[in-house]
Formats: sequence, structure tokens, C-alpha cells
Amino acid sequence: MNVLVDGWVLTQRNLLRLRHEPGTLLTIMLMPTVFVVLFGFVFGSAIGVPGSSNYREYMMPGMFVLGTGTALSSAMVDVAMDQARGVMDRLRSLPTNRVSVPLGQSSAEAVVGVYGLVVLMVYGLIVGWRPHNGLGQTLAGIGLLLLFRYTLAWVGTYLGLAIRSASTAANLAPLTLPLTMVSNAFVPTDGMPVWLRAICEWNPLSALATATRSLFGNPGAPGPDAAWPLTHPVTATLLWIALLLAVFVPLSARRFARAGL
Repeated sequence: MNVLVDGWVLTQRNLLRLRHEPGTLLTIMLMPTVFVVLFGFVFGSAIGVPGSSNYREYMMPGMFVLGTGTALSSAMVDVAMDQARGVMDRLRSLPTNRVSVPLGQSSAEAVVGVYGLVVLMVYGLIVGWRPHNGLGQTLAGIGLLLLFRYTLAWVGTYLGLAIRSASTAANLAPLTLPLTMVSNAFVPTDGMPVWLRAICEWNPLSALATATRSLFGNPGAPGPDAAWPLTHPVTATLLWIALLLAVFVPLSARRFARAGL
């Protein structure tokens, strides 16, 4: 129970500091505008989706995945900045469980993700995206996106603890964008070269994008020759979540405990 109590206190700490960083919330609100216009109306005019003429219905789940992926870079930069400012050293000196600090960071990212996802969904409704499978499956899709964001925050937390330099973390943050690009988030994989298609279809973000399309009832169902993660996307996404948490939760706790040594 101490872990949960400490984790909740640190979650509040990470959320309360947003009061002093209003630009973060403003960026979360404005950046999707650029991406929705860019992909939906510029690139989308030249991209076809098999079985559908509405590219924006295909695109929006990919946009949700792109927003989810920002948890990795955001957590990495925030933790690296706390390291550089000596905040982590102060927290290590307190009688807190070693898991509680990365838990607080990851939980705060999940809460911020709710705000970001609501903003994206509003933009999606404006440009023509709709969930078609009822409230239950829509909520399941939202829950899967938030759970994956929480998972990626653990990955980012570990990287921030390992990198330690705030400037290095900030320089590496844009490199997380290609992880989304090398997936089926915005482009179907059918026309890709065999080697690139294999990489995209086994990308965890492709499974997440396909799972959300399936749960929301949006176009983009994989063909019969697609890789296993795309033919069983919800199961594959849950397995990726379990694997990443099993690896990065203990790694983050261990790194936090030993980083000051």
C-alpha cells in the first residue's frame, strides 16, 4: 500500500507542475490541429484505403496512436530534467519505495493522455471520424490507448533515468516519431516492400492502430495474408503491453535506486 500512496503523491506532484508549464497543455491542444490537417487533407488526398473512400476515418486511429506514442518522449525528457535538477537525488533520500517515483511519472502521463485523447477525438469528429461499434467497444478502444500510453511512459521513464542529461533527452525526443511512421498508422502496409511490410506489421504501434480501428469500427481491416499481430490485434496489443511492463517496470525501479550510486 505504501507504494500506491507514494505513487499517488508523486502523480499529483507531476500533474501540479503543469500549472507552471501551461505551454505543455497548449501544445497538446494545438499540435493535433497541424497533424490532422497535414495528414487528413494534404497527404490524405493521395492515399487510398482498400474498401473505403474515407481516408480520415482510417487516419484518426493512427492519430490516436501518434498521440499515445508521445508518452515515451515526454516521460523521458521530464525524468531527465528532474535528474539534472537534482530532484531525483532528493527523492532517493526520502523513505519512498523505489517503484513509486517511476509509478508517479507513468500515472501522470496516463492522466495527461486523457486530455490529449479527448482533444484528438474532438478534432476527429470535426473532420468526419466516427466510432461505429457502440459505447462498449468505443470505451474498450479508449482504455487500450490509455493503457498503452501508460506502458510507454514506463519505457520513457527508464530512458530518462538512463540518459540523465536533459539536453540529450530533448535531442532524442523527436526520434520517437519514426516509430509511428514505420507502422500502419497512416498508410496501409499492402503496397510496401516485403521487408518493410514485415517490420511495420510487427511494430507494436501497428497492432494498437489495428486494434483501435477494429474496436471503433473504422476501415483498415488487414488482409488474410497479414502478420499475426494484425489478424489478432487486441490480443497482440495486450501481449505487447504485458511484455513491456514486465521488462521496464523492474528496470526503471532498479535504475532509480542505483542511479545515485
